[in-house]
Amino acid sequence: MNKILRTLLALVLGCLLMASAQAALDARVVKQLVDDDSDQKIEAIAALVKTGTPEAARLLQALSDDALYATDSRIWLKADDKVYDAVTGTEITPAPDDVDTVTINNRVRGTLDSALAGFKLFDPDPSARLAAAQSLQGDVGAVMIPALTLALQKETDSKVKPILEQLLAQANLKNPDVKARLAAVEGLTHSNSPNARGLLLTRLDPANEPDAAVREAAKASIASIDSRLAWTSALANVFSGLSLGSILLLAALGLAITYGVMGVINMAHGELLMVGAYSAYFVQGVFRNHFPGAQDWYLVAAVPVSFFAAAFVGMVMERTVIRWLYGRPLETLLATWGVSLVLIQGARTLFGAQNVEVSNPSWMSGGIELLPSLTLPWNRIVIIGFALSVLVLMWAIMQKTRLGLFVRAVTQNRPMAGCVGVPTSRVDTLAFGLGAGIAGLGGLALSQIANVGPDMGQGYIVDSFLVVVLGGVGQLAGAVWAALGLGIATKLLEGWAGAVIAKIIVLAIIIIFIQRRPQGLFAVKGRVMD
Repeated sequence: MNKILRTLLALVLGCLLMASAQAALDARVVKQLVDDDSDQKIEAIAALVKTGTPEAARLLQALSDDALYATDSRIWLKADDKVYDAVTGTEITPAPDDVDTVTINNRVRGTLDSALAGFKLFDPDPSARLAAAQSLQGDVGAVMIPALTLALQKETDSKVKPILEQLLAQANLKNPDVKARLAAVEGLTHSNSPNARGLLLTRLDPANEPDAAVREAAKASIASIDSRLAWTSALANVFSGLSLGSILLLAALGLAITYGVMGVINMAHGELLMVGAYSAYFVQGVFRNHFPGAQDWYLVAAVPVSFFAAAFVGMVMERTVIRWLYGRPLETLLATWGVSLVLIQGARTLFGAQNVEVSNPSWMSGGIELLPSLTLPWNRIVIIGFALSVLVLMWAIMQKTRLGLFVRAVTQNRPMAGCVGVPTSRVDTLAFGLGAGIAGLGGLALSQIANVGPDMGQGYIVDSFLVVVLGGVGQLAGAVWAALGLGIATKLLEGWAGAVIAKIIVLAIIIIFIQRRPQGLFAVKGRVMD
């Protein structure tokens, strides 16, 4: 946008946009707008912006929408499925035929977009004002200061106002007045936006900022913003850690049961996550093909499908492979590792080697913006809530049901439980199915934030075992604290030292902890522990 147009925008948007009177369009200016010369178009846009009338805004919007037409003798615009004379605004019926659309190049379109955004800063709709303010963030100069000042004075929306304040400060950074630039820098000091930091960085260069006092003030403001951004980054990492911990918790709950009851190191547990994730993909396909109107609710229907699919696979594993290897941990480990390879290859055969798409429902899209640099995604919030719900359900099963009583009895003293009539063999199968089903729910949750592929479970099996060992075998409370602690520690360390170093540090901490406390955070109390 050239300097002339910016000046016109500033003056007009500051003084004339709020005028309610209807202004007639100049036929000469309208004709200039359809001229083949881009400079002529830009001058016409500036002249129309100067009028500040709704008719001018409608004409410019028609030009932007490719809804402006012209012949040698007349110019029309199309709006709301009707055709109007571009000069008088009167409706034309019938609509003329054989007219040419007025086209514009990128240079004219950039000027036109800024002009329309300037109009929309005073739109009654807050969402339109928000979009207009956001569109000006990339290019705003000192000539827009009067218009932005007026818009800021009238703005009442809590989302639009901070952006206008930043735009005004951004515009004042280019103000020839040193005091105005200094005030703009001090105003940005209280911002939590990375964009504000980027603007201040440009003022550190003497080529951009000749005044030393402004450069020093910008340096101090950047330090202040960095301090707040560091805190928001830490909060974001903690939230990501909670989300990761929720996934680990779902994976480790099932493993805690099977390992706690039967002492089986199930290397195929990660593949049970994969079974749950592919079940979600299957249900999503069913809804797309047969219930497209209820597509957003496929995830709810996938919950029982994922649970029972993984539980079925787990019970088949226990009945056909693991049952014959009780008391032989090395053989069980190797056998379940072989089963994991079979499951991975089976998934490749059924669904292909490439990752498949499992999309978030619309109600899980977006997030809650706590700060300009901190947004909590809805999909991760839902996963955390889902994990807590499964945890409560698990606690109720283990503490309030007959099955839970039997599982706890077998975990604490298998021979004695068998002597008093507990069907330990049936408990083994049901416990394995329950643990596998919970892993399936973990895979369902994982499908909403990660890729779904045949080997997706391999990345979580080690961490799941770490959670079980760290928390204490067969302890729900231990699994909760260990999963959340491991997730948060991993994310915080990743932000500080990178993913690889963070994993090494976490493993070292766990090894030291296990050496000091082999029973984990919470030890099972019983006379005999297998």
